[in-house]
Amino acid sequence: MLLRFSKTAVLVICAVGVLWPEFGFAQTTTSSAQSTPDSSPYIDQAAGLTADEAVKYALAHNGELEAARKELDSAKAMVKQARFRVNPKLDLEGTRQIPPGKDNSIMATAMLPLELGGRRPARIAVAEREVEVREREIANRERLLAGDVRMKFGEVLSQALKLSFTDELVAANQQSFNLIGAKVAEGATPPLEQNMALVELNRLKSLRESAAGRVEVPLFELRNLMGMTPEAPLRLKGDFDHLIDQLPPLGEATDRALRERPDVQAFRANENLAAARIEQARSEGRLDASLSAGYERMNSSFPVFGVNEHGQLQPVGDVFHFLKFGVSLDLPVRNKNQGAIEAAIADSEAAKSRREFSELTLRREVAAAYAQYDRSVRAEEIFRVGARDAARANLDVVRQTYELGSKTLIDYIGEQRRFIELENDFIDAQLAIYNARVEIARATSAPELITR
Repeated sequence: MLLRFSKTAVLVICAVGVLWPEFGFAQTTTSSAQSTPDSSPYIDQAAGLTADEAVKYALAHNGELEAARKELDSAKAMVKQARFRVNPKLDLEGTRQIPPGKDNSIMATAMLPLELGGRRPARIAVAEREVEVREREIANRERLLAGDVRMKFGEVLSQALKLSFTDELVAANQQSFNLIGAKVAEGATPPLEQNMALVELNRLKSLRESAAGRVEVPLFELRNLMGMTPEAPLRLKGDFDHLIDQLPPLGEATDRALRERPDVQAFRANENLAAARIEQARSEGRLDASLSAGYERMNSSFPVFGVNEHGQLQPVGDVFHFLKFGVSLDLPVRNKNQGAIEAAIADSEAAKSRREFSELTLRREVAAAYAQYDRSVRAEEIFRVGARDAARANLDVVRQTYELGSKTLIDYIGEQRRFIELENDFIDAQLAIYNARVEIARATSAPELITR
């Protein structure tokens, strides 16, 4: 969803071109208003960052997203760990006669757990399902981050438009004040009108400072979303043109969102994870066995003497060698892991309920985004066709009656303020359409939401 800077020249010409024409200022204002706003410290039409580029940068540098990717690496490492078989055991034992004597023995026993009952496949399946959940959660974070960046991008653009409009008004009123001062010096205009013009000029300057603050604050927030430092240079490039496009039908968009939206996929992955944990709990409640084998060397003697083959006396004793084999069985007689199985089943039912509610929430979000878009388009059309032209005509009539002496400067300033308020409201109406478009893309997980 590329953005190009809005053509505020039309707004400014309409708002300022009719100001103070009796002083020959209308032509000057029109020429000034037609200049591009690229000189703004916040907007750069040549080298600024588009919304797509801002999203791409944020996906690569956002700290929360980087942390989530590290957690995914951790989950993948646990899959690797789950695939390893249980280590064999080796026991070494030695005995010696007390008080000191010649009797002693050395024994070595090795044991190999078999992991019967599907324990290892169940363990691997749980680890793999956890990776799937993390992947879907990261994709959902990317979806939400892309939407937040685009929303904040649009907010900065709208406030920059208002600031540009206010700058043009300040310049127009400054020249008007100077011209009125010249006429007051000539005695053609009473000093009161100069004071009134000064008050209006200072009011607009105050509004200009507030407008600049409303640009800078969301720009700081945009930097934070993108993973930039507050002092990092950032100028944007975009507009509110081409906001109205043909959207896919609501039903088609909803079906696509149900299939492709990462948060719903994450809930489905959690269901699969819960099912894998049920199987793991059941496998741990089944029969298990371990094979064992050992060797023992025993030196044993008795406190008596016997005659050997040479006819000599010697202690009765010998060295004996033994090999041992065995099987150890873990019998699930009392504990069949019933509690863990019941807990896993309850978790599975909870995951199913969350998934069903997420699908219901998705339908509501898509429908609400479409409704907001339709209403925003209608509101902007009413502003553009039924309000701006009428307000412009009203301002022109008040100006002409002021020139003829039927209206006062106060009447003209009041009408100008209403026109300024309407133009700002029109920018808000454009922003509402833009935000609704972003919300539709975010709610339906549209491909154009994320650029890589």
